Amino acid sequence: MKRSFFSVFLVAFIFIGAYAQDKPAIIPMPSKIEWKNSEFQFPSTITFYADARAEESLKWLKALLNTTGSEFEKASEEEAKISLKINKDLSSSLGNEGYQLKVTSEKITIEAADNAGLFYGITTLRQLFPAEVESGKIGSAFNIPAVNISDKPYYEWRGSMLDVARSFFDLDYLKKHVDRMALYKLNRFHLHLSDDQGWRIEIKKWPKLTEIGGQSAVKNGRAGFLTQKEYKELQAYAKERNVMIIPEVDMPGHTYAALQGYPELSCENFENLDPIRATPPAPFHGTEVGWSKFCMEKPVVYDFVNDVIAELAKITDGPYLHIGGDEIEDEHYKEFVVKAEKIVRENGKTAIGWEEVTQAKVDDSFISQRWTGTTKSVVDTRIIESICKNFYLDHGNIPDQPNTYSWCKKDGVSLKNVYDFVSENKKAIGVEGALWTELVHSDATADDRLWPRSIAVAEVGWSSPKKKDYTEFVKRLGIHGKRLVYMGVNFYKTPDVPWNTTKIKGVFSTVEK
Repeated sequence: MKRSFFSVFLVAFIFIGAYAQDKPAIIPMPSKIEWKNSEFQFPSTITFYADARAEESLKWLKALLNTTGSEFEKASEEEAKISLKINKDLSSSLGNEGYQLKVTSEKITIEAADNAGLFYGITTLRQLFPAEVESGKIGSAFNIPAVNISDKPYYEWRGSMLDVARSFFDLDYLKKHVDRMALYKLNRFHLHLSDDQGWRIEIKKWPKLTEIGGQSAVKNGRAGFLTQKEYKELQAYAKERNVMIIPEVDMPGHTYAALQGYPELSCENFENLDPIRATPPAPFHGTEVGWSKFCMEKPVVYDFVNDVIAELAKITDGPYLHIGGDEIEDEHYKEFVVKAEKIVRENGKTAIGWEEVTQAKVDDSFISQRWTGTTKSVVDTRIIESICKNFYLDHGNIPDQPNTYSWCKKDGVSLKNVYDFVSENKKAIGVEGALWTELVHSDATADDRLWPRSIAVAEVGWSSPKKKDYTEFVKRLGIHGKRLVYMGVNFYKTPDVPWNTTKIKGVFSTVEK
C-alpha cells in the first residue's frame, strides 16, 4: 500500500514539475503571477468583447489573434471568449500602465485603468503564445496555460537611448527598435540627435544643420538625418506602442556639427575649439570628445538655442526635451544651462540633461540623467539612472569584445552587470540603457550591443528589486531566443544563457547549426 501511494505521489510530482517547467517565459517578471492547472484552447472562431474605452487597444488584440488562423467575431461581454475592459477603479492599485490578465479554460480577460495597461496586458498575452507568433503566423494548434496575473511597473521611466549622431540609423531601424522595446515594456526612446560628427533632425529655421551637419558621420559610420515628417511618423508609431520619443540636442558642448554649417556660433579664431580637430565647414570623423563648444558670450548663440528648442518643442508630442550638457568645462557653462533649461520651460516642456547640469541652479522640475554618479549637485532633482558601469551598452557584452569600449568598466558591461543594478536614490524615476555609436556602424552591430542587455534593462525598470533573481532570469531569457530570431534581432548570444535557438538540420544530421 505504501509503495502504491509513493508511486502515485511520484508520478504526480513529476507531472506537476514537468508542467511547471513548460510554462511560458514572461519578461519582465510580473508583480504577481499564479499559474493554474488548466489550459485555454483556441476555438476555430474566437469571440471577443471590448468596452467603448478599450476600442483603441482592440487592434493589438486582433493582430495577435490573427496569428492563430482562427476567425473572430464581436460578442457580448458574457459570451465573449476574450474581453478587454477599462476599469478606472484599478488606477489606485495598478496605475495607468498596470493590468490584470486572467486566463481560464473558458475565457481570457484583460482589465486596466488605461489603454496603456491594456496594451501591456496584451503584450503579456503575446508572450504566452509560442515564439512562432513573431513570424506572423502560428502553423499548428496550440493552447495557453491558465494563469492569474496582476502587474504594474516599478519605475515610470524604462528607457533605451540610441546615439544616431555619430552614426545614423534610419526610420525603418528606429521603428524596429520601438517594436522590440514594446515587447519588453520599455517606454522611453531617447534619441541623441546631435554631436560633433553629425546633426540628425531637420530644423527649418537653421537649414544648414542638416544640409551640412547631416552629411557627415564618424569614420566608417553612416550620414543622414530625420526630416520633421519622418520624426513625426516615428513619434506616432511609437506612441501607438506606448513608447515616448525623447529628443536630445546636446549643448553647449558636443556641438561641432552645428558649427560646421554656422561658424558664427564659434568664437574668433575658433577659440571655442580646444584642441582644434577640425574647422568649419570641414567635417569631423574622429571619436574624441570634450573639444568643441558654443561661443557662449555671443548673443547669436542664444538666438540659435531659442529657435532650435522652440522648433523641436513644437514637433515633439511628449513633455520632455533633453539638452545634453555633458563633458564641458567653461566659465559660462552654468549661466548657459540655466538659460537653456528656462527656454525649455518657456516652450512648455520639461528639461532633461546629463548630471553635470545639476552643478547649476536649474529649476526643480529638471530631470538629471546620471552616468557617472560623481557630480556634486546643487539642486535636488528627479533622477534617471544610466550609470555607465551598468548601462553603457557601447561597452562589451564580454571582456575584450571587438569594437567596444572599456573606459568606464575594463571588463565590459555584462548582462549580469545590467541586471544587478539597484538604485538607492529615492528621487530615481527609472533606468535607461545607452548605446553610443562611435564604434557601431551597422544595424547588425547595434542589435548585438542592444540585445539581450536591453531586456535586462526592461526587467530592472519594470520588476521589483525584491523579485530579481539572475539565475531564474537567464532561464526565462533563454526561452526568448527563438522569439528574438523570429523578430530578426541579431542579438549577442550571452554565454551563460541557455539559448533555445540551436537547431538540428536534417533527420540524419548530428551537426548543430
